[in-house]
Amino acid sequence: MNVEITFLPSGRTVMVRAGTTVLDAARKAGVPIRTRCDGKAACLMCKVALPHSSAGLTPPNDNERRKLAGLDRMGTRLACQTRVFGRAIVEVPEDPFRAAVRKQMMRQAEDDELW
Repeated sequence: MNVEITFLPSGRTVMVRAGTTVLDAARKAGVPIRTRCDGKAACLMCKVALPHSSAGLTPPNDNERRKLAGLDRMGTRLACQTRVFGRAIVEVPEDPFRAAVRKQMMRQAEDDELW
């Protein structure tokens, strides 16, 4: 059975087989999610947010719950450990490097306006 997952803020939607991890679904959709451990819940870089309900996603397993240390109760999940079994919406945070570059470019644009 195929299920639909949407990634915010890009709005990209992809159909994947039920049981696929959010990380693998993001790769299929062309949505970059940072990771170093390739899905072993070791690096904690693949954190995503659930802006709506967590319906359509598996609940956190013991390993993920332990790694997140309470963040799961605030809607944060590890993309490598979370599996899709129904329609879901996931928010991918902006890459820190891209955020830094964007902020610097905004500052530069503001400085350019002064001249």
